[in-house]
Amino acid sequence: MGLMLISELFNSAIEVLCDLVEPNHNERIRIIKDIAAAAAGISIFVWAAILIIEMVRFWQL
Repeated sequence: MGLMLISELFNSAIEVLCDLVEPNHNERIRIIKDIAAAAAGISIFVWAAILIIEMVRFWQL
């Protein structure tokens, strides 16, 4: 869960930094934000998958 929270914080920091550097719409900034959001989304997916695996292992005991 810690990795998920850290990735969300990095995603927020990247978005704020991008908005500070380029307040107007910029296609490159949009791509950077999309990549940061995808990384955060992947970390959530991995966290959920690990949680499910551990729950299944726990209930099999």
